[in-house]
Amino acid sequence: MRNARGGNNPDVLKAAIDCERFGAQGITVHPRPDERHIRYEDVRMIRPVVTTELNIEGYPSDAFIRLVTEVKPHQVTLVPDPPDAITSSEGWDSIRNASFLNDVISVFKAEGIRTSLFIDISEVFIEGAKKAGADRVELYTEPYARKFPENPAIAIKDYVRAAEFAREIGLELNAGHDLDLDNLPYLAKSIPWISEVSIGHALICDALYYGLGNTIQMYLRALEIK
Repeated sequence: MRNARGGNNPDVLKAAIDCERFGAQGITVHPRPDERHIRYEDVRMIRPVVTTELNIEGYPSDAFIRLVTEVKPHQVTLVPDPPDAITSSEGWDSIRNASFLNDVISVFKAEGIRTSLFIDISEVFIEGAKKAGADRVELYTEPYARKFPENPAIAIKDYVRAAEFAREIGLELNAGHDLDLDNLPYLAKSIPWISEVSIGHALICDALYYGLGNTIQMYLRALEIK
């Protein structure tokens, strides 16, 4: 919103502080190469004020890697987005990209940064993430969200199986993409060992109607977090 008109309205730094004040348990930022969303300098400014957890997600370009190792967030989430992608639309092929991911993850692990891979619900790719050195995987939940209105049980079935497999091989679990107040409670109930969910677009859309503070509390209640 801010970048569409220039200036500093809304103030991203204040928004991060307020999100935590309203109950958010972490802040996720996704600096893209063209900085059409959050800017690299924003990330540097936000890091000192985050008192919960900072998660930086993005494609591991050289510039992104330098930013992450400079800022040292609690977590980095690697996504396979090309520079011109509108949003994340698939997870990593951790087999074809095994060598690349291993090299990148080793850089972050040397800095003590927890690393998560954005991944589809494929046991082969989840196992590949483990072999590449990832600490967590973030399940790409757009297919779940798309199928949820028709049949929640069918929509979640393969996700439960993938989540159980990730847990069996020692990976912690995150989830994100197209999660909202309708489909989030069922996901959280079905996979209660999820460590983290990242919600951006739906939360901001809801905030237009309910206000940012109320919306964050609604999402916490959807996760049964008091």
